[in-house]
Amino acid sequence: MNLPEGFVTMLTQLGLGDAVEAIASREPEVSVRVNARKGCHIDGDGGVPWCAEGVYLRERPTFALDPRWHQGRYYVQEGGSMFVSHVVKHLREGWAGPVAVLDACAAPGGKTTAVMDALPEGSLVVANEYVPARAAVLRENIVKWGYPAAIVTRGDTADIARMGETFDLVIADVPCSGEGMMRKDDEAVDQWSEGLVRECADRQWEIVSNLWRTLRLGGVMIYSTCTFNRQENELTVSRIISELGGESVVVPVDAEWGITPALDADGRPDDAIHAYRFVPGRTRGEGLFLSVIRKVADADASDDYGVRAMRVKPSRDRGKDKGKGAKAQPVPTRQLVEWLDPSRQFTIYAEGDRVSAFPAEWAGVLAEVRRHVDVIHEGIHLGTVKGRDIVPAHGLVMSSAFNKSAFPLVDIDTDTALRYLRGESPALPDGTPRGHVVLNYDGSPLGLVKNLGPRSNSLYPAPWRLKIKI
Repeated sequence: MNLPEGFVTMLTQLGLGDAVEAIASREPEVSVRVNARKGCHIDGDGGVPWCAEGVYLRERPTFALDPRWHQGRYYVQEGGSMFVSHVVKHLREGWAGPVAVLDACAAPGGKTTAVMDALPEGSLVVANEYVPARAAVLRENIVKWGYPAAIVTRGDTADIARMGETFDLVIADVPCSGEGMMRKDDEAVDQWSEGLVRECADRQWEIVSNLWRTLRLGGVMIYSTCTFNRQENELTVSRIISELGGESVVVPVDAEWGITPALDADGRPDDAIHAYRFVPGRTRGEGLFLSVIRKVADADASDDYGVRAMRVKPSRDRGKDKGKGAKAQPVPTRQLVEWLDPSRQFTIYAEGDRVSAFPAEWAGVLAEVRRHVDVIHEGIHLGTVKGRDIVPAHGLVMSSAFNKSAFPLVDIDTDTALRYLRGESPALPDGTPRGHVVLNYDGSPLGLVKNLGPRSNSLYPAPWRLKIKI
């Protein structure tokens, strides 16, 4: 691989010249992170040191042919990106209870799901994505992960900024020049230029300035990129601290992890801020920069730093169908309560033909989110009203709050599971009760069918069906 000359020069000036060979010649690492609430055993090539749920793999399998991946029991994620889990677990020590979290550039969902597993129980996570197609992927991954107190939105950070100080933690994994992805993405090599770096830094400042307004005083922002250059990293963090009113937060790390600290222009450790840089060849994985900043002051409201709209407004097709401010109507149906874990409490409501469950303590935040951006998923999608019946939804059986005794369970093997994921309706054992049945794979729900006796109908979502040959 021929790396851009300017990129190589920049790495050398920062004292990261040893990464050039690693980026140019080594195969990227493959790693996965197990869902802490669902669990599964993964045979691998060692654990990710900073993430107890992370496992390196010896080679890259075809994940789509593993039903456990479709069950949301693990997520394919670059090892360095899992560091956000370690950061949140450290921050959790200073929180008295559940917190409200915004992951503002969340697709496809790797950092979001890592944060979900590290938060205090009962915390709220709002995961936002600006690009509609990427937002759809984010929604799918969040539904499969099964975290009950989640909201997925599609919108501009300028719109989110109008919510004001709402969140205890804001994650800004901002769009960047992609230098850290060069080992696995040829496009990142081809598109790199010093001009792109400057353009990305300007865009990152717009996003961060908007998001800072949503952070409560004393709250924390996790800022990250997959780049090496200082303009998108140290200089942006320094600007947040000096212009927006932040302070740099220390995160404890083990020296054996090989993480590189913040760097000055000459490649020496920069003691002015705390940052954590993952460099191929020094750590197992791709490039990542991460820094934690606490909000200790509010920027002057007269400064023109906030609510900067990006160039294109997102599609609002969901809003037309449902309405951002659609009123939640209580559903007095004991049956639906019995579909959920009895140890948890949810408000159950209908909007049109969609029936959902959402943690009552976060209803106010949900209403505020809806005022400003399109909500494309919230809480648990319990089912869809069909006449006098409610057809249970796939999101229900994916949720960690699903009551597994609510429907009959039928254990299936791998071949049957893959056929089901392709949209086929499996033959059920004799004696299986008629009605809705949960297919159980490797001890965990895979999806629903409706047993009609002589045959069954698959209820697996059509857009998510397996399209590769078995």
